[in-house]
Formats: sequence, C-alpha cells, structure tokens
Amino acid sequence: MTTPVAEWVEPVEMLADPYPTYRRLLDESPIAWVPALNRYLATSAAACRAIEEDQQTYTANVSGGSALMARALGARPMLRKDDPEHAAERRPINPTLRPKTLRGRWAPVFERNARTQLAVLRERGPDDADLNRDYAGPVAAQNLIDLLGLTGAGVDDMQRWSHAFIAGTGNLHDDPDIWRRCDEARREVDALLDELIPHYRAHPDDTITSALVHAGLPLGDVAANVKLTISGGMNEPQHVVTNAVWALSRHPGQRDRVLTDPSQWPAVFDETVRWLSPIGMYPRETTRPVVLHDVPLPARAPIGVVVAAANRDATAFERPDAFDIARPREPHLGFGSGTHLCAGHWAARISVGEIAVPLLYAELPGLRTDPRRAEEWHGWVFRGLTTLPVTW
Repeated sequence: MTTPVAEWVEPVEMLADPYPTYRRLLDESPIAWVPALNRYLATSAAACRAIEEDQQTYTANVSGGSALMARALGARPMLRKDDPEHAAERRPINPTLRPKTLRGRWAPVFERNARTQLAVLRERGPDDADLNRDYAGPVAAQNLIDLLGLTGAGVDDMQRWSHAFIAGTGNLHDDPDIWRRCDEARREVDALLDELIPHYRAHPDDTITSALVHAGLPLGDVAANVKLTISGGMNEPQHVVTNAVWALSRHPGQRDRVLTDPSQWPAVFDETVRWLSPIGMYPRETTRPVVLHDVPLPARAPIGVVVAAANRDATAFERPDAFDIARPREPHLGFGSGTHLCAGHWAARISVGEIAVPLLYAELPGLRTDPRRAEEWHGWVFRGLTTLPVTW
C-alpha cells in the first residue's frame, strides 16, 4: 500500500474557492498527504465518518493544535478532548440545547433578536443593505450572548471576540498581532466572567454559562468552554443565513417553491449547510499506525477531516454539486458526526432555519442579492460570505 501525495494543492486557491480542489481530491485521492498543509486530508464521506466513529484511533487532542487552542482560550476546551473528559464537559449544556427547550424558552428570544436587526436592515434600505453586516452577524452575536448569558456584552464585543479567538486558534505562524488581539479578547471575557460567575452561583438559570458553573468544573474549564462557544457559535449561524439567501437568489425556482410551501424551510437549511458548509475542516490525529480506506497512516499523523468535501461526495449524494432542496434526505456532515457532533446544531436549525431566514422573506418580499455591488467570500477551514449586498 502506498500513500497518495497531493503536491498540487494550493491553499491560496482554496481561500478563493476550495470546491475545485475538493472535487479533484475526491476523484483522485480521497485520503492524501498534502505537503502544502503538512497534513493528510480525508475528503470522502466514508473516511470522515470512520474517523469520527473511532475516538480510540483518531483523537481530538491533536498535537500542537490542542496547545494552540489552550493558548488562545486559556485552557483546553471540550472540543480538544475525547470521552470521558469531553462528555463530562458537554453534558451540562445539553439540556439548554435540546429542541424542546430551544423552542419553548429560546425561540421567542431568537425571533425578538431577528426582528430587532431586521429593522436595521430595512433602515439601511435596498441600495445599501449588507446582509452579513446588518443582519446575519448581529443576529448570530445577540443570540449567542443570550444563550451564554453574557449580560453586559454587546454585539460588537461578541463579533470581535469571536474573530480574535478563531484567529488565535489558527495562529500556526505565531503572529504577534494575532496574539495581541486574542489576549485582549481573553482578558475582556475573563473580566466579564469574574463578575458573572458569582452571580450564577447564587442565581442559576437556563443559560450555558450558568450550566457550566454548576457542573462542578474547574473555573478554567468553565471559562475555556465559554470562549470556545464564542469562537465556534458565531460562524455557522451567521454564514448559513447569508449562504441560504445567496443560494436561493441563484435558484429562483426553489425560492418560489419554499415561499409557496413554508414547510420546506428546514430543507433549505439542511441543503445550504451541505452545499456550502460553513465549517470546512477540523483536525484529528492518529493514536497508532492504522490503515484508513487502504491508505496507511503512521501514529501521530495529523489529519484534516474535510467535511465540506465529504458533503459533495458523489458516493454519498446524487448530483452532489447541485443545490436542490427537494433531494432525498441524507445525513450530511455539516455539523460533524459521532461524539463531537456540534452541540449547537439544533440552536442553529431553529434560530436560522425556522426563524431568521424565513422572517427575511416574509418581511422583505423580493429579497435577493444585489448584482450592482460586489460580494466577498473568505476562507476554507471556515468559509462564508463576509460581504453580501442585498436588495428588495
């Protein structure tokens, strides 16, 4: 057995549009060593699922990456732990993030936040509105503030902290300016938690921070997991809002279908996450030598689990490169899978798929992207629209 080597992969090209690279990797070498990234990339749906189903062989506590995340967040959070450590830190927040709790307790909050920001978008007007700046980003930020219970934080704070923590967890080149911003964000969040933790000890409620405080975890782990939620809880909801509007604007027949039949909004959400996955890749590492789908991997092999590619795998989805809200329901990997399935996936489904996106079309008939102004995409590890002009 030999290990395929994909020397042709260019990270700069992937920043602009990773999908041509994903297609070639899927066609030629679904598991390959990529020198430019200094890691193996697993792009097939079968390989990604196999990795997530075997924590004993493929650990989330990756060399370097775990230390980097601990440096950025102040301690190693649950995302870089396997069970039982991971389960012990995740278990306390599960009740807050169950569908019944989200619909009963949090859906009214999500709708209030969406309507508040919709007024801002409408005030901007059809010639100046930017869906990311004026709606998707602020709505995702305020929802996260409320779910976490970070009283005293503002939308701008949340967005700045999230960007700083994400940059810090990916600061492989030790950029001092990135560390400066990350350290400043960490100090601000820690100062806020110093005020809030005593409050939640005395006055527990149904927020995530309160749940972590009452789980018996060390305070460093509480703070690290709050910061993890700040860094990870912004991107997916924010980008699914913009991605959904972008996709429906380019598929007007499907847009008209869902406007006629609102019961299809959940399908719009799922297909958007599959087709334009906001989280493109996350790391794992082998704990022992192993053969993964006929490719030998050594112990401590760094792996990129490329779920954005797996969601376009022709062995898992018919016409995988097509956006089709009527496709048969097949499980995708947009939220990961297995033990590390995203804890907030139901929060995203409800806040975005059932509230934020349908509300846009209900309140702004004719909503569509504005071809008069430029849109901007960024990233492939995390990918989304940073600028999306819209009109109506």
